[in-house]
Amino acid sequence: MAYVDGFVLPLHPDKHDAYKAMAESFAREAAKLGGVSIETLGDGLEPGKLTSFPKSVHAEEGENVVFSFIIWPDKATRDGAWEKIMGMPELMPEGDPPFDGKRMFWGGFNPLVGEEALATLLASARQPVSTEG
Repeated sequence: MAYVDGFVLPLHPDKHDAYKAMAESFAREAAKLGGVSIETLGDGLEPGKLTSFPKSVHAEEGENVVFSFIIWPDKATRDGAWEKIMGMPELMPEGDPPFDGKRMFWGGFNPLVGEEALATLLASARQPVSTEG
């Protein structure tokens, strides 16, 4: 059964390039360990009265919200991958990270609907991309 890790964090426009470089490095390593990493940047997020993506991370003036997730084939693969990833100093940012980790939140999720679509996505992500036209 597939497993999904989700992350939400604030990101200032001045930090986009640094965050993207960090996320790309992480995505390459996650792929080697069986995961597919997706990083998205908020577009048209409403501030909300009680709850919203910006409120969830206490977004400050000018900040946007990153919503990212990693799809794993199963929880055992995810657990093993995270153990390896946490031991990779090259994936840890040098100096201050490009976002405020105190305002980030994350969690693991079992699919409720769409597990076949997740399996298809995982399978297609592992297929070599043809460069022939």
